Amino acid sequence: MSNAFTMRDPTAEAAPVQRERLKPPKSLDGLTIGLLDIGKQRSDEFLDSIDRLLTARGHTVRRYAKPTNAKPAPVAVVQSLATECDVVVEALAD
Repeated sequence: MSNAFTMRDPTAEAAPVQRERLKPPKSLDGLTIGLLDIGKQRSDEFLDSIDRLLTARGHTVRRYAKPTNAKPAPVAVVQSLATECDVVVEALAD
């Protein structure tokens, strides 16, 4: 029995690129925060709570969703996140 295994890139990129990690912002003030629902059960409930908390603190929040958790986000969703948001919270649930 072999102990070898193959690492898979969870980003679903055909040619993954090594990227330097961006520094987190010092503050969320004045930033647009994107909330991405990945389509898992109850992730919308989590994001509803985050949305309420952030909005109550005066932050600008935008909501986005993948049609299913089984596939990568459509290009249009990724482009919207990249161009309309400064930071993104992705909901996971299990």
